[in-house]
Amino acid sequence: MTLIKSISGIRGTIGGMPGDNLTPPDVVKFTSAYARLIQLQNPQKQCAVVIARDSRISGHMVHQLVSGTLMACGIHVLDLGQATTPTTELEVVHQQAQGGIILTASHNPKQWNALKLLNDKGEFISAAWGAHLLQIAETLDFNYANVDQLGTYLKVEGALERHIQAILQLPYVNAKAIQRANFNIVVDPINSIGALAVPQLLLALGLQAPTCIHNTMHGDFAHNPEPLPEHLKDLCQAVTVQKASLGISVDPDVDRLALVCEDGTLFGEEYTLVAVAQYMLKCIPGTPTVSNLSSSRALSDITRKAGAVYEASAVGEVHVVSTMKRIGARIGGEGNGGIIVADLHYGRDALAGIALFLSWLAEQNIPLSACKAQLPRYVMSKHKVELDSSIALDNILNRLATQFSDAKLNTQDGLKIDFDDAWVHLRKSNTEPIIRIYTESATAEQSETLAKQFAQHILNLTH
Repeated sequence: MTLIKSISGIRGTIGGMPGDNLTPPDVVKFTSAYARLIQLQNPQKQCAVVIARDSRISGHMVHQLVSGTLMACGIHVLDLGQATTPTTELEVVHQQAQGGIILTASHNPKQWNALKLLNDKGEFISAAWGAHLLQIAETLDFNYANVDQLGTYLKVEGALERHIQAILQLPYVNAKAIQRANFNIVVDPINSIGALAVPQLLLALGLQAPTCIHNTMHGDFAHNPEPLPEHLKDLCQAVTVQKASLGISVDPDVDRLALVCEDGTLFGEEYTLVAVAQYMLKCIPGTPTVSNLSSSRALSDITRKAGAVYEASAVGEVHVVSTMKRIGARIGGEGNGGIIVADLHYGRDALAGIALFLSWLAEQNIPLSACKAQLPRYVMSKHKVELDSSIALDNILNRLATQFSDAKLNTQDGLKIDFDDAWVHLRKSNTEPIIRIYTESATAEQSETLAKQFAQHILNLTH
């Protein structure tokens, strides 16, 4: 079963049986439920919803279903066509729409697609909204408009240009320094909308057109689209061959950013946020920072060194955003290369991340590999333990918390145990009998050893 219904959206593989995969009936049902939810939140007006998609193969088909369903529900459709997730989030606010739907499965392979759902602030809908939407869909508590109340359709132009202009207007983006640095850049937009968006941003920053690989926007991804080390070998090689200043990789909807150093080595997506935050702490002294519990300790280190406050949130963009708002953080994100700049919008934005990262690199005036060497160094390991479905995962986490009660514990999202020189974060899956193990310490060997130790602790508690 590959249809995943969560508070943040509906994700699944294309084809198969309704209810098991993301089929046309499922797309129509959940779009109808979203339309009903938006109308309940705005009972005095005829609502408008911004829609957009990435370049994946199924995008046009799903887009047609969503657009027609919204109009059938009496919703005005404002269509951006192919656009990035952050562009769409900003456009919801610009158009004064009541919501938005982004058709993208983000970093998932080509057989996946999803409906990512936004509120009128261009932010992912809350847990309460998500639960209500799932209830509406389950009970089919929606209806369709009569012929005189059908929604209208409008193709919207210029959204990417407005997004890039908003980035350039951020006072921390140092376009002059970037232009002087004259970076030679290679981009891997993985056959999606980044092939249009990233070069256009770089040109707007005053740089020459980048070299692009995998830049045909057909959505038949040349490699697994998640920007992990094992998927970026082509980019690493191209940076070396081109003698480039750096390489840039984004995922299909351009909300995650990974980078490659001039020597063809990976900068590390955990360090995308760390570098940008270091720059922002210089631009805005004292601003708090936020990342999730599974992100690198390096962000906490540089924040406290700058005399500011760091706070960790539960895993998930919506939780990072909530914490940022609560403590007044101007910069935050996740260790997967997600950068959130509060003065632009509360969403992960690889384009904003690129502009700020290049500003940081230009002011450093040394190669990227040398910049990386100056940051706190940690190595992360990620494992999982598969258990019998009869085992109570919460009970295991509770017993481990008791076992390691002398350490610093955080239980807001699974169990995180902070030691002096390392940490481990244990999270249970909501869909499978799995406990995921994230560890970080000074070396890969130490992180691997810690992960294996906790895997054994978990197994011991099942007997």
